[in-house]
Amino acid sequence: QIPDPFLKNVLLMGKANRQVFKRAKELGIEIGFKDLGGAGLACATSEIGATGGFGLEIDLDKVHLSMPNLLPEVICCAETQERYVLVVPRSFTKEVLKIYNQDWDLPHIYEGARARVIGKVIKQRHKGTKAQRHKGKAERYIVKHKGEVVCDAEIGEIVKGIVYKRKAKKKIYKEKEPEFPQPKDLRKVLLKILSSPNIASREYIYRFYDTEVQGNAVLRPGEADAGVIAPLPSSKVGVALSCDGNPFYGRISPYWGGATAVAEAMRNVACVGAVPSGLTDCLNFGNPEKEAAFWEFREGVRGLSEAAKKIGLKGYKETPVPIISGNVSFYNESAKGYAIDPSPIIACVGILKDYSKAITMQLKEAGNLIYLVGERYDELGGSAYYQEILGVNGRNVPKVRYEKERGMLYGVIDSINSGFVKSCHDISNGGMVVTICEMMMGGYAQGKLGVEIEMAEVRSEKKEKCQSVKVSECQTEVRPQRNYGLWTMDYGLRKGSRKTELREDKVLFSESGGFILEVPSKYASRLEKVFADYGVKAWKIGRVIEEEVLRIKGLGVVHSPPVHSPQSIGSDEGSESKVKGEKTLEVRLNELKKAWTSGLAEAMR
Repeated sequence: QIPDPFLKNVLLMGKANRQVFKRAKELGIEIGFKDLGGAGLACATSEIGATGGFGLEIDLDKVHLSMPNLLPEVICCAETQERYVLVVPRSFTKEVLKIYNQDWDLPHIYEGARARVIGKVIKQRHKGTKAQRHKGKAERYIVKHKGEVVCDAEIGEIVKGIVYKRKAKKKIYKEKEPEFPQPKDLRKVLLKILSSPNIASREYIYRFYDTEVQGNAVLRPGEADAGVIAPLPSSKVGVALSCDGNPFYGRISPYWGGATAVAEAMRNVACVGAVPSGLTDCLNFGNPEKEAAFWEFREGVRGLSEAAKKIGLKGYKETPVPIISGNVSFYNESAKGYAIDPSPIIACVGILKDYSKAITMQLKEAGNLIYLVGERYDELGGSAYYQEILGVNGRNVPKVRYEKERGMLYGVIDSINSGFVKSCHDISNGGMVVTICEMMMGGYAQGKLGVEIEMAEVRSEKKEKCQSVKVSECQTEVRPQRNYGLWTMDYGLRKGSRKTELREDKVLFSESGGFILEVPSKYASRLEKVFADYGVKAWKIGRVIEEEVLRIKGLGVVHSPPVHSPQSIGSDEGSESKVKGEKTLEVRLNELKKAWTSGLAEAMR
């Protein structure tokens, strides 16, 4: 970057690089390009040479420096930022130098800045064994300083890295799945979860920072599951970015903690209509010298890798979503030696061909339909429900069903870009019901629409299938219920209800991956076909309503007084009413907003 806040071209190097790329493409020339990061020039040049299958000869006397008399090892390994190394044909060299030094005038922008030829590609080899030469491991990496050779090594040996053969021992996770009766008052449960620190609105935090640098923001923090910018002037191309991870999942299963982090980051990018195109990771683990911690790390990386491979890059058959960079933080322990939960954090970058098609999570119009994509499974391990209501972590961690995940992602992306979807939000922390509440409220709690859900339409994991085609033969007798004060356990099912394995509270708060979509009725059949083409079902579960209320109809195990007026959070007077012999959960929008917007501030007091 240029150290002058008054210059408009503050990312001059990026623009100069793009001009080089454009010219190389016009000439049909293949070039190598790499930025200088860890280990500086030594790393970048050796890696770019090894990748191409050639050796390199570098002359450190030709490297431009910020100060004189630096040692050769310092010149080689310094990590000064905003530097790049290119490998280009000799015929293209003069033009490259002209672009950087004359067209973009680097020498006059900053002292010492310029483009310069510092070395060449060579084919010289060591006299290594025939097997070494055959495998391409004997190409030489030669570095000269003041006329002397200060490094002469096989380039393959430099880049292959140090391989540790550490012992790994599976860590035994002892916590079990809790057995508990369903809460009597789901309204109180919902409000408590919405106000919890891990769910509550972060508006105070992201409002504190400037999101309008360069004025290219399309979707700002909080408006959608991913932020979107328009980085290229006079271009419709948009870039979406999301960052995700859940250490509670990693505590139960490092593998699924890694896999779900990848899947959710990709889901969030898909929610705005972008195609997930690249990943980067930040891996946070304990001491790798301890067998259990190293096993956690190995499993977490395996989860990342398999998710990127098995979900795949849209438009490229059997091609993984590339993990283009990342870093690892080890030895994260307390003074007593207790390690943090395995915490892989994944950032995903997505591309939109037309950023004007990007959508937010806030509901748009009454009368539109609400669709669920992604079945509800008994997967509440590490969930907000277990953490906040029961104070346990559980065991049934959310899993990624790779083939279905791919179909869901691609279906959402295609549907949004076809204009069939008006708002979209992925199902993650808090489950389906929290997702719907957040869509009602919008990122800045400015929403003014409600939602009515038919519980009977929500697809969940089936306990058993009735083979009869007659509905009457699939009905179940009503069995008695037992009341436990605050809790109620249902021992049976209502007549005519689906016989599912999941209780209603688990259906509402399960964190199995999925999406909630707002769809105009005129696009319903076309949207369903898009998902069907990917082998995925989209279920119509409700509609957007004018009334500012969340209404979930068809509940059969809830016992609370009927709704009369908006109640304060924590009140014993629930907002649940009886409709045509069934129970209906109703929570006013202003109650949802109050819980969600005040939760973080309350937790920090």
